[in-house]
Amino acid sequence: MSNAIQERTIFVSFDDASLERFRKGSFIVGALLIIAGIAGAAAPQIMSLVVSAFLGWLLITAGLLSGYFVFLSRGRSMIAWLKPVLLILTGGLFLFYPGLGAATLALLLTVYLMLDAFGSLGLSHDLYPAGGWGWMAFNGLVSLILALVLLFAWPAASPVIVGLYIGISLFFDGLALVFLGLSAKK
Repeated sequence: MSNAIQERTIFVSFDDASLERFRKGSFIVGALLIIAGIAGAAAPQIMSLVVSAFLGWLLITAGLLSGYFVFLSRGRSMIAWLKPVLLILTGGLFLFYPGLGAATLALLLTVYLMLDAFGSLGLSHDLYPAGGWGWMAFNGLVSLILALVLLFAWPAASPVIVGLYIGISLFFDGLALVFLGLSAKK
């Protein structure tokens, strides 16, 4: 087998048991992502608030842990306390001003969707001609379109569009995984 064919065939190195675990895992994770995506698209403002709140609490937790580390290391300089304070303040802003948090998330989501598109299109190129490559390419194109629309709708539509796009992206990620699992059993 030539190197070009070996590099493009992803399932060659899997034994039957590994392939079966991959197939089952892709179905389970894919189905959960589809369900989460439908929920996010059905209630986009709630999804946007949930994501903003989650990020806020994540930043606050990171700030508290970072502050604890600075305290343990007897950080006496003001610069050592800058990171924990900024993390806590940023997390608080996400929690207390969810509209601004959604606008910020819209820009971050645009970057994420661009990277997701790049990754999915790259994976589809690596998978070609194996089964499932077309679904990965489709997923990448959907992510690219979502990123461009979000960029041009910013900031006015941020509260609705963030939740909607997270839902749509999760749905298509799940769909791609389900179809990749289907192609793995062939």
